[in-house]
Amino acid sequence: MTLWYEGPLAAFDTETTGVDVEEDRIVSAAVVVQDTAGGRVRTSRWLVNPGVPVPPGATEVHGLTDDHLQRNGRWPAPVMEEIARVLAEQCAAGRPLVVMNAPFDLTLLDRELRRHRASSLSRYLSAPLCVLDPRVLDKHLDRYRKGRRTLTDLCAQYEVALEGAHDAAADATASLEVVRAVGRRFASRLERLTPAELHTLQSVWHAAQARGLQAWFARNGSEERVDTAWPLRPELPAAA
Repeated sequence: MTLWYEGPLAAFDTETTGVDVEEDRIVSAAVVVQDTAGGRVRTSRWLVNPGVPVPPGATEVHGLTDDHLQRNGRWPAPVMEEIARVLAEQCAAGRPLVVMNAPFDLTLLDRELRRHRASSLSRYLSAPLCVLDPRVLDKHLDRYRKGRRTLTDLCAQYEVALEGAHDAAADATASLEVVRAVGRRFASRLERLTPAELHTLQSVWHAAQARGLQAWFARNGSEERVDTAWPLRPELPAAA
């Protein structure tokens, strides 16, 4: 029997105008699919004209300028629907979806669907989300390791090549390979769990990790808030 981390996986990643999931916009996205470890990767890519200026700081990260997106990007409404349908297809096919820092990318997509399609990510799904988040997995399984846990850091830790960082397709592919590497390194703790069971456990693990970070902020005098929801943040209540 093929172990889940050697079998079919899909991965999703975005590049954006910033880090606020409620207000920022997607400028590029990719879904990569691999049916077996080491097999051919099939990639779907989208480039979006977000309809708002791209801050210089965001362009410094991913290299996408206003001019390039206006010339080559598509309008958000059809793109967001296409992305949601592709993700729904992966879920329906039973492929676990790898998303690095899932509450960011999935929540941002959900908000874009609400903004441009008057819909939500959940409305496109005929099967439940089954998400594998390399950040949550690594932080739980190797919790005492010092240092940051960005995708670049995880690629170095698990000896995964990351070529063209901050390109959505490159980052999605690297995230997928990191999850496979995490599975192999911690096989004794993971191989008896199904991806669906891991999805449920990651929700608990992420909440504990978020509470720990919130306590650290409080000890250091920061008022920054950490959301415990995973893999998708709930919609904010409408202002009265």
